[in-house]
Amino acid sequence: MTDFSGVKQPDFDTMAGKHTQAAGQLAELAQALHCELQGAGLDTSLAARLRELAGRVTTQAEDLRRRQKLVHELRRQKVSFGTSTPAGSFLEMPDGLEAAKGLLDGTLAGRAALNASRGDARALAELEKYASRTGDTEFVKVFLGVLEAGGATRLPGSIAAQVRAASDHGDSAHVASLSAQGQRALGMLSRTLAKATDPKNPAYLGADFTRDLVKQGRTEHESSGMKYSGYQAQALIWRAHEGEPPYSKEFMEIVGRDVIVYEREQRESAWKASEDYSWAQRPIVDLAGVLGLGTLLRPGTQAGAPGAKSSSAVVDDLFHAAKSSREASHALLTHTPAGWKKSMLDYLLTTRWDVSRYLGNYAPLNNMLVTATTGQDATSQGLATEMTKIVANEMGEAFGQATDGNLEIRNREAFDRLAPLSYPLARALAANIDQLSRIYLNGEAFGEVKVGDMSYALVIATFHEAGFAALVSAQTEHLRAALDTAPPVGLNATNAERLGFAVADVERFDRNGNGWVDADDATRFLKNRTIEEATPFNHIVEIRRQVLIAQELDDKKADDSLKTMVANAIGLLPVPGTKWVSELATGAFGELVGKGYEKLSGAAYDELSRHVAQQMSEQGRSLDGRYETPANNRLAVERLAEQMLATSMLNKGLLDSLDLEKQPFASSDSRTIKPFADMTSQEYSQFLHWTRETGGSSELIDAFENTFRNTTKVNDHLGTDIRSSSGGSE
Repeated sequence: MTDFSGVKQPDFDTMAGKHTQAAGQLAELAQALHCELQGAGLDTSLAARLRELAGRVTTQAEDLRRRQKLVHELRRQKVSFGTSTPAGSFLEMPDGLEAAKGLLDGTLAGRAALNASRGDARALAELEKYASRTGDTEFVKVFLGVLEAGGATRLPGSIAAQVRAASDHGDSAHVASLSAQGQRALGMLSRTLAKATDPKNPAYLGADFTRDLVKQGRTEHESSGMKYSGYQAQALIWRAHEGEPPYSKEFMEIVGRDVIVYEREQRESAWKASEDYSWAQRPIVDLAGVLGLGTLLRPGTQAGAPGAKSSSAVVDDLFHAAKSSREASHALLTHTPAGWKKSMLDYLLTTRWDVSRYLGNYAPLNNMLVTATTGQDATSQGLATEMTKIVANEMGEAFGQATDGNLEIRNREAFDRLAPLSYPLARALAANIDQLSRIYLNGEAFGEVKVGDMSYALVIATFHEAGFAALVSAQTEHLRAALDTAPPVGLNATNAERLGFAVADVERFDRNGNGWVDADDATRFLKNRTIEEATPFNHIVEIRRQVLIAQELDDKKADDSLKTMVANAIGLLPVPGTKWVSELATGAFGELVGKGYEKLSGAAYDELSRHVAQQMSEQGRSLDGRYETPANNRLAVERLAEQMLATSMLNKGLLDSLDLEKQPFASSDSRTIKPFADMTSQEYSQFLHWTRETGGSSELIDAFENTFRNTTKVNDHLGTDIRSSSGGSE
């Protein structure tokens, strides 16, 4: 705090009292004057002005009394010791009331935390009174200024020791009470530390404070006869992190990086000596793990993955804190410490990977990887390529061709080792679906990842159902975006700019040279895009099928995630209003546009999916009742493609000239189709059939299926001999 006023307490008390007295006298005078003027029939405005003055003085008096109360409390609590000058002794009083309140509460909370760190159980209860103050900048600065890095490090140690002692005495009620108090205290400490170590936050205490955390982290501490490293205690603070505010890039650069280096320094020789014994690849566990407290000091949402061991590594607790910020996770994973030959990402996925396997809880690392690799910035993409290449290198010798031509896992240990990376790898690839498409279409490399690498990585990525769903969702959005670039029927030089195209585009789209975009031109464009988009779909879905066959898990049923996509018509609706809306499209989507759908123009697949699913649920129906349970993932993806092709044709005007008379999905005037949300599932199925038979979508669907079911290139990249199949069966 920098804005202070010096006050003499006796003089301040006198001023506050006289101000209060003056306010009352002015109010009485105003009332008396008003009565006199009114009785004499004179203008009472002078009394009104005097009443306003009395009101202002009253407000000022109330403010002074609040300040007076704070001054007395600050003095009583010995928060401010004052300054002696030749003019007398002055108390330092923050100019702002909130700052003064922060000074008082922050000091008292800091003292309570210090006492709690020394084992005072009552102080822990006192600290809880200030949990709601962590949003106040001045409170945070004073609180941690009193506690300092040393106190912040010792407090978790004291809490853990108290919980252990209560457990040793068999006092379950006391254990429950202490663990609940401890969770709240650690959460409070985590929120304040995140702010105090963030240069962008007004509560920032400076890099020296953050460096003191490193010094305390590497120092040995003691509580109730138990010795522990500071990082083992600080880890409980990181694990209590709730996501807001996130830990900063600077915190991870100063503290986070050192934590990973520290663990390697402390454990590397033991790891090397016992590298043949996986049970001995032990990390430095946090203080809760040392004391066997399990998840007693974790918030309920961080109790751990089902089946995971109850202890956590110090480094994993750090990952939990880093996952809330892409910038923070980047600061960890991109760094190569002095003397290392690997980046931290490479180190964590190779050298340290067996240490992660020892604990069996991959959630902290995986969550951080998802945060770090799914952005559209260059750093996220660089980490995504690095992770993909690492997995591909590890998997290159793990697979081969079985006697039936399908994929065979020849090195089960290698596969099982990296299988826990399936979901974050899938999410990273889904975030870079355009690069994945270009690899398979054009042979372009994605960083150092080549086409063969991508196929081996997909074996791991598609093994996880939610990861596979993320890839299909991303490629579905890629298909939607590709189809949306098609020119509308009727595009010509006179209307090109109005419809969002350049005049030069007309010549590019007009393949038959008649001067405008007709149905043949639009269909040809859609067909080319359809074939291109079917290629990455082919690799994603076929590799998923092959890894399930290799695991003897392929029962020829579609994954639940894909069945849900198809049944709810997710990804079905085009985005009207982007470049062209035909007469039929306007009629079909008028209702949804009125409900805000048009605002989703250019939106990503997940956003579209949520909106469409909400619209369908409001109607209480699924539009695709006939295909609610497609037999396998191939049929599910083909169904999605058919839906998107049909609606793209509708949106581009390819169905405008068709006769709607007597069609069950037509509106009452037979000029437009019903809004999809008003159709029954039978009417919707009839619309798709009509589009195939009359509108010509069969040609596009066949083009998609022929490419989608051709396994030649998948065989080339995986070294298999999978038979291609027709569109109607496996």
